[in-house]
Amino acid sequence: EVQLQASGGGLVQAGGSLRPSCAASGFTFDDYAIGWFRQVPGKEREGVSCISSSGDSTYYADSVKGRFTVSSDNAKNTVYLQMNSLKPEDTAVYYCAAVYISRCPREVLYWGQGTLVTVSS
Repeated sequence: EVQLQASGGGLVQAGGSLRPSCAASGFTFDDYAIGWFRQVPGKEREGVSCISSSGDSTYYADSVKGRFTVSSDNAKNTVYLQMNSLKPEDTAVYYCAAVYISRCPREVLYWGQGTLVTVSS
């Protein structure tokens, strides 16, 4: 069974940093890439970042380019999202998902649980 669990969210002041992680089970990163998405209540879910199984290919939404960095530890089946220079508009529930890198962030295969990130001004 494919499972993804995001953790590591929290409350941080504007300008601060957080590093959520996504632990995957039931598959390896040889099978799927991983995408990060976020959602604010009342708004559509937004694709934030994607990373290929090899780590060679990444995607970032324009809103986070230069501030967020995605990385993976294939030995641990875990993907990280380093978020720096956080802004109040980054406040959202962050989800990770199994994807095909060529279709990320347009298409998701499996959704994981989310983690709440709150950025105070």
